[in-house]
Amino acid sequence: MVKDIIDSGLRVLFCGINPGLSSSSLGYPFAHPANRFWKVLHLAGFTDHQLKPEEAQQMLNFRCGVTKLVERPTVQANEVSVQELRSGGQVLIEKVEHYKPAVLAVLGKQAFERGLGQRNAPWGKQSLMIGETQVWVLPNPSGLSRITLDKLVEAYQEMDVALKARGV
Repeated sequence: MVKDIIDSGLRVLFCGINPGLSSSSLGYPFAHPANRFWKVLHLAGFTDHQLKPEEAQQMLNFRCGVTKLVERPTVQANEVSVQELRSGGQVLIEKVEHYKPAVLAVLGKQAFERGLGQRNAPWGKQSLMIGETQVWVLPNPSGLSRITLDKLVEAYQEMDVALKARGV
């Protein structure tokens, strides 16, 4: 089981779709060696060095956290049902309302749309707010995603810059 890394006062709560089998067996988020989350997080400026999956708890030192829409591990995220995403979206909203991060970053457009009942969402900052929390949609860093590392870093940096402009 992959536990949330979450607390009050976060700059960003990153929300993945669901744990992969590697993450589930090791108990750490984004644990598959092909997943680029930890590299992107560092290159985009959220951490001062590249964390390893087993150091995930250290994200809190950088005022970042991690959660997921669905608890059930799968080989690929497309194995998650729409109903699981919708149920997970309700739980996610409750977490955000409780912990009040400055930003919720959902990693994957389809997961965001299905989990939070949105349509035709653009990449980046959304008009949707959850209380005082801004919502962003960022590309998923999965090794299965065809987006380049440079494009991933660029998308995550855009959010970091926007946070810094707000003094967060």
